[in-house]
Amino acid sequence: MTKALFTRGNWGSRIGFILAAAGCAVGLGNIWRFPTVTGQNGGAAFVIIYLGCVLLLGVPVMLAELSIGRRTASDPVGAFKTIAPNSLWKAVGGLGVLTGFMILSSYCVVAGWTLKYVLVTINGQFIGASPETITHIFTTFVSDGTSVTLYHLFYVVLTVWIVTGGIEKGIEKASMILMPTLLLILLLLVLRSLTLPGASQGISFYLSPDFSKVNLSVVMSALGQAFFSLSLGMGAMLTYGSYLSKKENLVSSALYISLADTSIAFLAGFAIFPALFSVEGLSPAVGSGLIFLVLPNIFNQIPFGQLFGTAFFFLLAIAALTSTIGLLEVVVAYFIDQKKWSRKKSALLVGLGAFLFGLPSAYSNGASTFFAGFMDAIFLYFGEISLAVGALFICLFVGWKWNISAALKEIRYGCSYSLVPSIWAFLIRYICPTAIAIILIDQFLLELIGYRLTAIMALYLGL
Repeated sequence: MTKALFTRGNWGSRIGFILAAAGCAVGLGNIWRFPTVTGQNGGAAFVIIYLGCVLLLGVPVMLAELSIGRRTASDPVGAFKTIAPNSLWKAVGGLGVLTGFMILSSYCVVAGWTLKYVLVTINGQFIGASPETITHIFTTFVSDGTSVTLYHLFYVVLTVWIVTGGIEKGIEKASMILMPTLLLILLLLVLRSLTLPGASQGISFYLSPDFSKVNLSVVMSALGQAFFSLSLGMGAMLTYGSYLSKKENLVSSALYISLADTSIAFLAGFAIFPALFSVEGLSPAVGSGLIFLVLPNIFNQIPFGQLFGTAFFFLLAIAALTSTIGLLEVVVAYFIDQKKWSRKKSALLVGLGAFLFGLPSAYSNGASTFFAGFMDAIFLYFGEISLAVGALFICLFVGWKWNISAALKEIRYGCSYSLVPSIWAFLIRYICPTAIAIILIDQFLLELIGYRLTAIMALYLGL
């Protein structure tokens, strides 16, 4: 073991690494965004396209990040400096560190919402409440900047405490507890949802594909969800990969992590859609208000809804925590490697910075318009655009700047598959950067002229 690995820490077991990396990927995007986007894009057909995008886009980019991380045993900035010294490529790593910090600052705010909803649900405040009352509860809370800040602080402190414990005794130990707990709660929710009256309609919507609903917009949404769900592009998987030994099989690790992440999202659909169809008059295409506005109304109308709702929001709270741990570690690793700070100092100061920078997001839904839209802007520019930019440059770096034979050599350590690395090389050089570029162009056109690339293409093709 090298001195660098000893100083920085290392994973204690392979299962610990996979659970930690899967936990970093699994978050509100799986349990909140995936059902929402699936509902808006027609159900089963979207799910099939999404799974294909995970395999062809998500896994190769994840494998690229893991290979860079293990090869250099360094943080995102140090990794690019090691492979391409005296070049501007280190800016890609810097963008990843900045992205992780910015997302963390606002993500802890939303994570605090989930904890608030655990308490509201367990206290029975949704029992007998009308849809208008449920909406009032949500808007009253998110507009109270002081209360939101307290929950935000709780999540920052909890995340810092775990990361301060180190790789094996902090992140890995927490993941070994949190991830099985998350899966157990989710499975119980699925079982409860499948036994509700009218659940069969939800299952049909979720599993019976109607490809007549598929258009360019659906494909684009599936592509974007597959990419963003796996937390790629900010160096999180690169950082986690930097703590791996050469004996680990990167190919199977990337597949297992992606499988775990996708499985959680897929199970979340089974927990939500049968419950949604069990209540008359609700549409699966309700949009982003599904979790905090619509689901409490569903829990209010089904047997044992209070227990069901409490478990669901506790599930969200755990998923959020597994992600904030990974976000903080990206930034902490930078200060440990590049500034030679101790882990404790790094975690405390970065956590303090994330808390302070998260305050505008905590107050962005209040009566004052000064911070209005701040949280939305953070998630748009850093949670979507910056991640895509980072992933694009990672593909270009691994596929074209870093000798592809050197990348393949790193991947083949511990890998007994002869064909897979060659397929990966083709995907990372051509398919992945093209797909990510399309996502960026689509988002750019939407922001610039108000039209998506899919709409322009559909108009041009006469679809």
